Amino acid sequence: MSFLIDSSIMITSQILFFGFGWLFFMRQLFKDYEIRQYVVQVIFSVTFAFSCTMFELIIFEILGVLNSSSRYFHWKMNLCVILLILVFMVPFYIGYFIVSNIRLLHKQRLLFSCLLWLTFMYFFWKLGDPFPILSPKHGILSIEQLISRVGVIGVTLMALLSGFGAVNCPYTYMSYFLRNVTDTDILALERRLLQTMDMIISKKKRMAMARRTMFQKGEVHNKPSGFWGMIKSVTTSASGSENLTLIQQEVDALEELSRQLFLETADLYATKERIEYSKTFKGKYFNFLGYFFSIYCVWKIFMFFYAISSSKSSNVIVLLLAQIMGMYFVSSVLLIRMSMPLEYRTIITEVLGELQFNFYHRWFDVIFLVSALSSILFLYLAHKQAPEKQMAP
Repeated sequence: MSFLIDSSIMITSQILFFGFGWLFFMRQLFKDYEIRQYVVQVIFSVTFAFSCTMFELIIFEILGVLNSSSRYFHWKMNLCVILLILVFMVPFYIGYFIVSNIRLLHKQRLLFSCLLWLTFMYFFWKLGDPFPILSPKHGILSIEQLISRVGVIGVTLMALLSGFGAVNCPYTYMSYFLRNVTDTDILALERRLLQTMDMIISKKKRMAMARRTMFQKGEVHNKPSGFWGMIKSVTTSASGSENLTLIQQEVDALEELSRQLFLETADLYATKERIEYSKTFKGKYFNFLGYFFSIYCVWKIFMFFYAISSSKSSNVIVLLLAQIMGMYFVSSVLLIRMSMPLEYRTIITEVLGELQFNFYHRWFDVIFLVSALSSILFLYLAHKQAPEKQMAP
């Protein structure tokens, strides 16, 4: 009786998660895109539902909600379903929609979709060879074989996003990194833009007047015939054509300059809005978060060194997003397990099997370090280059 009650609670929560994922997909995430395939929406919503269910089960483990046997059953079922989606369904449909967009392969799309899926499975399986992620006693068809490889990909994505976010958030919200933009700077750049536009208009008027003069002289329609007429036409209009060519080249260069000036003007306006926003209460709150993530990033990098020293189609886009989301959530469970007390991680350990959990944490630290340092270098170069563009004549 208790198992039926527990199952009804889990099914109800999964239906709610599915509905929320469907509404989020339709009204927020892809409201401006046309998704014609309902199977894509179903796969995305199911992936979202089972991903949220894993975090719900973690909370249930801590709070002791549901019977332990029910939690074990739903953990096992949840992992089997999410792995079935991530390893079999999503890669197959990604290949199917890619092949469907190629006209030459449209008639044989099912065959080529299977070939793409088999190619994915080969590289997915070979992915586990360089990493110490499994105990040797696991069979080739065990659940540990799948979840260990999904964990490597997911942990890598998590570390890349975390490293970039830990650096980008302070850079975006901290007032320290904001350029001092004044109204004078904006007006000066707008004046340069207007001068450039005036020069473009002036040169285009010269080109129009030159063409009109050539037309009036009969150099356009009343061209002389015959061999001597061709020689005369070339010699008399060569200078005018050369002038038009030079003026057109100047116009092209000025138009490119005007586009750059327009983008720089828009960037200055955006920076000024960020400065005004940073003075509000909400802006100060995000400024505090920026300092917090800066400290977190430095701490994470320091702890890594400490550990080392001590030891085309929107359907395809949606499916890729579902794949990333599912792997992200599965990897989060692998990492969260190490942070849970021993009495709360028993069932999770039994379900996941004897994986090398310490490897995932060290791998996360390595990728986080690379992502954070690369982001720092990229943002530093972008921040250093911005004033040079602003001061350029």
